[in-house]
Amino acid sequence: MTVVSEVQDATKRALVLFSGGQDSTTCLAWALSRYQHVETIGFDYGQRHAIELSMRPQVLQKIRTISSDWDHRLGEDHVIDLSLISQLSHTAMTENIAIQMQANGLPNTFVPGRNLMFMLVAATLAYRRQLGILVGGMCETDFSGYPDCRDDSLKALQVAINLGMDSRLNIETPLMWIDKAQSWRLADSLGGSALIELIRRDTHTCYLGERGQMHAWGHGCGSCPACELRAKGYQEFTAG
Repeated sequence: MTVVSEVQDATKRALVLFSGGQDSTTCLAWALSRYQHVETIGFDYGQRHAIELSMRPQVLQKIRTISSDWDHRLGEDHVIDLSLISQLSHTAMTENIAIQMQANGLPNTFVPGRNLMFMLVAATLAYRRQLGILVGGMCETDFSGYPDCRDDSLKALQVAINLGMDSRLNIETPLMWIDKAQSWRLADSLGGSALIELIRRDTHTCYLGERGQMHAWGHGCGSCPACELRAKGYQEFTAG
């Protein structure tokens, strides 16, 4: 009876991969609207846009003010040192080099194995803290072509994690099949104008870590792939 009770509780407890960006903030709101207890996990991997790490506490604090239910449900935040990723990689996300396409058809912002490692580490923490749901902002519809963001990749990883840990963790990717405009609409449906303003003003997406200029869609350089996707989505969202 005890084991059954623990499993049932775990299915109501989620861990959100939370970077401090638009997608992960939307996913956090999505999880807070569905699960009784939600914790967050972020990763310091030597990213070029490390400003996102400094924005995380501010976003977490402000999202509590949007809903009393969300405030009650939002639990502990965890930041994990994964600096070994930058030691293994040579990418525009971890080094001060120009963003460009590679011979394999992928942009050099792709960090091989990053999302796979993120999810595996998150699963390890979730196992210990009895959190049965892993929530990630991976998307196959409006993205830069990263293979570790694909639905098949995440489904295969879920099988491997559960086999290797003898567990029943579920990986949820609420943004997988929607574009950036639909992501803005999802945020609006979850938290209204308060969440939209929080995403605009406080989250960080820009690959170059640019935080100076405030655009209609938020802070950023305005020209990197992440900024272009965010700006295009916001324009389509506000156009109705």
